[in-house]
Amino acid sequence: MGKRRLHYVLSTHWDREWYQTFQDYRFRLVKLLDGVLAGLEEGTLKGPFTTDGQAIILEDYLEVYPERRAQVERYVREGKLIVGPWYVLPDEFIVSGESLVRNLEWGRKVAREFGAEPSNAGFVCDIFGHNSQMPQIFAGFGIKAGFIWRGLNTIQTRHIRWRGADGTELPCYRFGHGGYCSYAFAVRHALEQTRPFDPEQTLKDLEAFIRFEAEHTEIDPILLFDGGDHQEWDRRAYEVLIARSEQPDDAYEIVHSSLDAYIAEMLPQAERISTVLEGELREPGLECADIDQQWLIPGVLSSRVWIKQANAECQSLLCQWAEPLSAFAYAALGRGYPQGYLNVAWRWLLQNHPHDSICGCSIDAVHEDMKYRFNQCRGIANRLTMDAMQKIAASVRGEVAEDELRVTVFNPLPHAVEETAELTLQIPKDWPTFNEFFGYEPKPAFRVYDAEGQELPYQRLGQAMGRTKLRVYYDRFAHGYQTNDVRVSLPLRVPAMGYTTLTVRKGEPGKPTRHPEVPGLATSERSMANEYLDVRIEPNGTLTLTDKRTGQSYGDLLTYEDVADIGDGWYHGIATNDQAFVSTASRAEVALVHNGPMLTTFRVRTTMGVPAEFRFDSQTRSERLVDLVIDSLISLRPGADRLEVQTKVYNEADDHRLRVLFPSGARTQVYLADSPFDVVERPIALRVDNHLYRELEVETKPQQSWTAVFDGQ
Repeated sequence: MGKRRLHYVLSTHWDREWYQTFQDYRFRLVKLLDGVLAGLEEGTLKGPFTTDGQAIILEDYLEVYPERRAQVERYVREGKLIVGPWYVLPDEFIVSGESLVRNLEWGRKVAREFGAEPSNAGFVCDIFGHNSQMPQIFAGFGIKAGFIWRGLNTIQTRHIRWRGADGTELPCYRFGHGGYCSYAFAVRHALEQTRPFDPEQTLKDLEAFIRFEAEHTEIDPILLFDGGDHQEWDRRAYEVLIARSEQPDDAYEIVHSSLDAYIAEMLPQAERISTVLEGELREPGLECADIDQQWLIPGVLSSRVWIKQANAECQSLLCQWAEPLSAFAYAALGRGYPQGYLNVAWRWLLQNHPHDSICGCSIDAVHEDMKYRFNQCRGIANRLTMDAMQKIAASVRGEVAEDELRVTVFNPLPHAVEETAELTLQIPKDWPTFNEFFGYEPKPAFRVYDAEGQELPYQRLGQAMGRTKLRVYYDRFAHGYQTNDVRVSLPLRVPAMGYTTLTVRKGEPGKPTRHPEVPGLATSERSMANEYLDVRIEPNGTLTLTDKRTGQSYGDLLTYEDVADIGDGWYHGIATNDQAFVSTASRAEVALVHNGPMLTTFRVRTTMGVPAEFRFDSQTRSERLVDLVIDSLISLRPGADRLEVQTKVYNEADDHRLRVLFPSGARTQVYLADSPFDVVERPIALRVDNHLYRELEVETKPQQSWTAVFDGQ
C-alpha cells in the first residue's frame, strides 16, 4: 500500500436556531464567515470551507452584507466555498418525502445562483435517524455517497453500504466516536473552553487522531472532518495541521480537501466496504459515551405537537391543493402559473424544516418565530388555491340564472370520491325561508342539483343567519354583504383530481324544502351503524367497533392514558415515582349531534382527573388533581368502512404525556407504518437486549399519517 491520503475538511455544523434565536445565531454566523472570507483573501486559509451541506447559510449572511455577494460568488466559483446540496438540514421522518425532495431541489438551485454546481455529498451528519428511502432520494439528484452518524452503531468502521427500500445502495461515511465533532473534541479540545492553546500538544493529538482514524478506516482515503457545532475557524490549530502536512511522510499525505473530493476517492473502493445495512436506520445509542456518542433522540417526534400539525397542514396545502389546482388552471385555461408565489411559500416552509426547529426541541422563542413562517406559507397556499378554484369555477359551461347559485366541488385526491361530504352553502339573505311549526326558527329554503340535473337530497347540519362577508375588487373599494350560511351533508361523485358542479336553486316562499324521511344511522342514544360497521359508545367514553363483514369486534378504542413526563424537547422522561391514569374509569358525557342518512355524529366528552404537575422537589406527581377534558366528535357515513374521529384536548396540567390507545387484539409480531415514499415493517416488541443499550429503545416510532396491524384474521 502506498501513501494514504488524509482529507482534511473544514466546516461548521450550523443549527440555524436552537438554544439561541435565529438572529442571535446569525450574529455569530456573520462573524464566522467574516473570518473565513478574511482567511481566503489573505491566503492563510489554504483550502475550501464547507457550509454544513446547506445553502441557506450564505443567504443569511448576504442578507446582512449584500455588498459582499460578488466576493462570495467568486469563492463559490473557485471552489473555496462549498454550497449545498440541501437548502436546510432537515429531519427525515417528520417532514414529507416531497419536502425532502424540494429541500434538495431548492438547495441546489441556490448553489447554482452563486455560479457553481452544488456539492454532491449526501450530508446528514446530525439528523435523528434516517428513513429507508434516503439512498434513492439522493440517487435521484446524482448524489452517490452519504455522511451519517445517528441511528447506527457501527463504531468500529468508518464506512457502510446503506441499501435503501428500493435496493439503491449508498456508500456512506459514518462519523466516529464524537460524530461530526470528533476532530473538534480530540484535536482542538473544543469542549474545554479555558484550555490554553499548546501547539506541541495539538500536534501530538493530531498524530494520535490520525492513527486512530486510520485504524478504523478500511479503505485507503481517511477523512479528518473539522466541523463542530457553531464554531469559527480555529486558525492556530489549522496552522499546526498545515505545518504537519508539509512535513515529509512515507505513510500519509494530508490535503485540505472537500467532501466531494473524498467521495471521488472513496467510490472506486466501495466494494471493499464490508458492512451493509438495510432500510431505515433508527438504532438507539449502544456504547458508553467514551466509546460512541451517537444518540438517536426519538422523543422529538411528538415534541410541541402543534408544530407537526402546522407543518402537515402546510405541506398538504401546497402539494395537494395549491400546486395541482394552479397547474390545472394553467393547462385548461391558459392562466399564468404562479411559480413565483409557490417559491416564496416553499421557502417559508423549508425555513421551518431545520431539525432543531421542526423537531420542537429548541427554546420557546425559536418556536414562536416558526408560527410566523407557517402563517406566511399557509396564507400564500390558501390564496393560490382559492384563485385557481375561482378561475376554474368561473369557466364552467352554462349560464347561472338569477335564482340560482353554482357550487364547484374539487377533489385533489388521485382517486374518485363517491360518498357524502359536508359543504357550507352561502345562501343569499333575500332568498325565501320557511318555518317549522309556529315559526321558532327561519330556515333558508333551497334545493340542490348535481351536474346531470338530478336533485340531491341533503341533510341540514347547522346554520348561521346574517353572516357578514367582504367582496374584494381589483379596481373598486371592497364592500360588505350578508348571507345565510347553511352547513349540509349530501352525496357527491367527484372524479379523481377533478371537480363537479352543483346548482343551488331557491325554494318557493313559505314552502319547506324537505325530502322523504330516511332513518338516520343512530341505533340508540349511544350507538350507530351502517352497512359495514357497528359502533357502540361505552359509558366511560371508549368505543366498541364491530366489523359486520368479519364479525370481529374491537373494544376499549379511544382509551386515554396519562403518565408523568419529566423530560424535555428531546425525550419523554420516565419518572420512577409515576402514577398512570387511564380513562377506562373516567366519566364521559355523550351527545347526539347529527343523526341523518348522510351523517351521524356523536360528541363524547371524557373528563379525567390527573395530577396538576410533577413535584420535582419530591420527585412525585402532585396529589392535587385537575380536570383533563377530551372532546371527540365520532362520525359515521353511509357506505363507509371507516369511523371518523376529531378530537380536541383542553389541558390544564403540566409535566405529563397523554396518549390515545386503540387495542387491536391482533396476534402478530410486526406492524406497518408509512414513511417518506415507503411503507416500513417494524417489530412490535422492543429489542430483547434493550437493557444493554445506553439509550433505551422506546415503543413510539415515526409515521407520516397511518399505522396498521394485521394478523390475517
